[in-house]
Amino acid sequence: MTEAVNDMNQATRAAVGREGKYLTFSLSGEEYGIGILKVKEIIGMMPVTTIPQAPPYVKGVINLRGKVIPVVDLRCKFAMPAVDYTERTCIIVVEIGGAALTRLRIGCVVDSVSEVLNIKASDIEDTPDFGVHCETDFIRGMAKVNGSVKMLLDIDSVFHKEEMQNLTQAA
Repeated sequence: MTEAVNDMNQATRAAVGREGKYLTFSLSGEEYGIGILKVKEIIGMMPVTTIPQAPPYVKGVINLRGKVIPVVDLRCKFAMPAVDYTERTCIIVVEIGGAALTRLRIGCVVDSVSEVLNIKASDIEDTPDFGVHCETDFIRGMAKVNGSVKMLLDIDSVFHKEEMQNLTQAA
C-alpha cells in the first residue's frame, strides 16, 4: 500500500513539474510543444549556410544579429520525410543545455508554429512505453488538449551529448 502511494506521489510531482506554458508547432501533421521558457524567439526561414560533413539533420548556420546559430531540421532529426519549405515554415530559436557554460542557442526548423498553450498537470500523461527499440526519453509527456494529443518535448534531451558537442563546434 505504501509503495502504491509513493508511486502516485511521484507521478503527481512529475506531472506538476511538466505543467506550464508551451509553444506548440507542427511537424508532418503532428503537434508538438516546447516549454516557453526554452524559446528565445521565432523567425521566418532565412538563408542557411551549410556546414560540410555535418549530420543530415544539421542544416547549417545562420547569422542572427551578429551571432552564429546552428540550425537543425526537426523533421530530419525525428526521421520524418523531408518536404519543401513553405511560407509557414519557420525557425524556433531555443536555448538548450544546463549550466551557463554549456548553454547553446540553436534554431529548430518546424513546419509551422501554432500557439502558446497553458497546459495543466491534469492534462498531461506519461509517454507510453513502446518497447526497447523506440527511444522516447526526449518526450516530457503527452498533453490532451481539445480532443487531440500534443507531444511535449524536453528540448534538452532531443540532442545527445555528442550531438551537442557537434552543434557547439558548428557555432
